[in-house]
Amino acid sequence: MANPKFIPKISDKKHHTDVLNRLPSDWESWPEDKASINDANALNTFVKRSKKNSFRWPKKPVVFISDAHADADAFEASLLAAGVIKRHGNHHCEYVLTKFGESAEIVVGGDCLDKGPSNLALLRSLAHLYRLKADVTLLAGNHDLRLLMGLLSLERDNDVGSQHFFVRMGKKVVPLFKEVFEQYLANSKWQKGVPSEDECRRALFPDEDWFESFPFYAAGFLTAAGIDRETSKMETKTHKFEQHCAAAGLTLQQVYAAAMVCRSLFLKRSGEFNWFFRKMCLVKQRGSFLFLHAGLDDRMAQLLAKRGIKYANRAFKKNLSSQNLFNFYYSPLANTFRTKYRNADLPLTKRGTKATTKAGIFVLVQGHINQCAGQRITLKKGLIHIEADITLDAHSRQREGLDGFGAGATLIDKKRGVVGISCDYPRAKVFKPGRNGRLQEAR
Repeated sequence: MANPKFIPKISDKKHHTDVLNRLPSDWESWPEDKASINDANALNTFVKRSKKNSFRWPKKPVVFISDAHADADAFEASLLAAGVIKRHGNHHCEYVLTKFGESAEIVVGGDCLDKGPSNLALLRSLAHLYRLKADVTLLAGNHDLRLLMGLLSLERDNDVGSQHFFVRMGKKVVPLFKEVFEQYLANSKWQKGVPSEDECRRALFPDEDWFESFPFYAAGFLTAAGIDRETSKMETKTHKFEQHCAAAGLTLQQVYAAAMVCRSLFLKRSGEFNWFFRKMCLVKQRGSFLFLHAGLDDRMAQLLAKRGIKYANRAFKKNLSSQNLFNFYYSPLANTFRTKYRNADLPLTKRGTKATTKAGIFVLVQGHINQCAGQRITLKKGLIHIEADITLDAHSRQREGLDGFGAGATLIDKKRGVVGISCDYPRAKVFKPGRNGRLQEAR
């Protein structure tokens, strides 16, 4: 398939510059307001654990950027905010690494896709980082894996466990299909070989018996609350998916054609974005910090303690190619990029927290739960989390009532400590324990 060589300009250069000017220039010790912590003991607990002999900071600086959600402007502004790139033009991908960028590890925390406005531009910008030989770790996000599950499900129409995965992607994936249709199909004879509208509907949607069959199929895998949540969610998505496509100016035939192109782009060896899922991993440990998209449950914590990070990532890779998509997507492995610690999610208890310590993990650095005033340090079942989804994408920012482009990053470095930079908080938040075991003043 031909690459359209589509390289858009930064959508609003002046506004982009204004956002960078709004980034904090002053630092302060991590504040104790509700937007920055969830528990009065959060910082003290972090201080105490950071003083343990077994606690380790990463050997090299780590820059964590998560949940860019198809906003290439916000992604590149965040790389600029972190000091890992500098620009040499006004288009996406026109940047080079700084000296700091050459020395740091960039962890992309998942959810690169969905919502819009620029799925393909963001993927190309991420690919450019790899071309620059940046040290990049790409983590699996739930929105990213939803696309993979949806594309794979198109060849498994009789599978009760996965035939709902395409529609399950919901309205947030529609901008991607619209982008793909416009860039790859709009000026071609795309109708050739595409089934009728009714046939496309049958191919994309779960069959009429799915709602009766799924609860029995899922029994023993999902909690009762999880089954109820899944079927309720699918009732809404099945009813509205076609409406969302129509609102974007797409027929189901056009969506089907775009999905077939996506299968070529992402799943074929020659596809432009074949690298995306191939380079993806589930978790990454640096020192005593575990980087992941969402969180842990007891079974994953115990797996990490007994088998280690490499085993978890190998298991993730094997499951990506598994024939049983259901078992993977609703497993503890997938809970790592899906959980929000709800009743419907697999549980994390004190037993799981103890297992993470045994694995040498004291802090989880995550995306997935968006914050509107910069990063937040939280305690969940006694386990420290740094919530670093700082609402970067334009779609989410509009929904949350936030101005303009998002920009920011989380830096974790032995010399600087934990530094949270966000255009939505007036100062950089700094957590740096002193040698006396107390929180050191930011400088």
